[in-house]
Amino acid sequence: MRVELSEVTLDVEVSGEGPAVLLVHGFPDSQLLWRHQVPALNAAGFMTVAPTLRGFGASDRPEGGPEAYHPAKHVGDMLELLAGLGIDRVHLVGHDWGSGVVQGLAGVVPDRVRSLSLLSVGHLGGMRAAGWEQRQLSWYMVLFQLAGLAEDWLARDDYANLREMLGEHPDAESVIEPIRAPGALTAALNIYRAGLPPEVLFGAELPLVPLPKLPVMGLWSTGDRFLTEHSMAATGEFVSGSWRYERIEEAGHWLQLDQPEKVNELLLSFLEENA
Repeated sequence: MRVELSEVTLDVEVSGEGPAVLLVHGFPDSQLLWRHQVPALNAAGFMTVAPTLRGFGASDRPEGGPEAYHPAKHVGDMLELLAGLGIDRVHLVGHDWGSGVVQGLAGVVPDRVRSLSLLSVGHLGGMRAAGWEQRQLSWYMVLFQLAGLAEDWLARDDYANLREMLGEHPDAESVIEPIRAPGALTAALNIYRAGLPPEVLFGAELPLVPLPKLPVMGLWSTGDRFLTEHSMAATGEFVSGSWRYERIEEAGHWLQLDQPEKVNELLLSFLEENA
């Protein structure tokens, strides 16, 4: 369904009844990333809200440059979406950039969050703690800052380089298709340009704010080409509440598509523990 907010209209899937779970995707996905989790969560008695973030998929792509896609804008969209749906307390689940968005949301309204599940991407402090190994894997984040050059590189030869980056993504072709629309690739990249300039990613002098006192679970997959295990495991050092770490075998970066049954099992056990 289409949900009109004050700045943008988002493509959102809402289904099920019970305690609410907000499922937030990352780059370059959409709500379809959660298609294996939604039925399992609904069957277990949870309501699911799976939005496609501004700048992605069928959701609006506002003009205004990178600042229109700052993570704070996404957090604001999520707050407005939850308010419009009448949801007071919620379990937060985020993958990739969605992990950053739900961490920001938890920091703004911790009293409204039941639990926080982080898939693939942990706390920024964990990323820094992983040192040069993680920085080497994050090379593309620097490339993505280069407006025009990054778009040209990713789109060259019918998106060959983007396709290579999405190598193990089960839905690579269907993910690339909406990015072909005019302005869509720039909109998707703008979350990096606004939210992770090099000084944020590599600036050790910048303060790191711990996550609020909430139950937090981190899931990392052994086949992730973009993130080290240390980056997620070290997230526990920046958690003020309880911390649970789970390692998923035989899965790439898109673990919820590669190992849906295992991810569903872990999510359900964690959500039910913190109902």
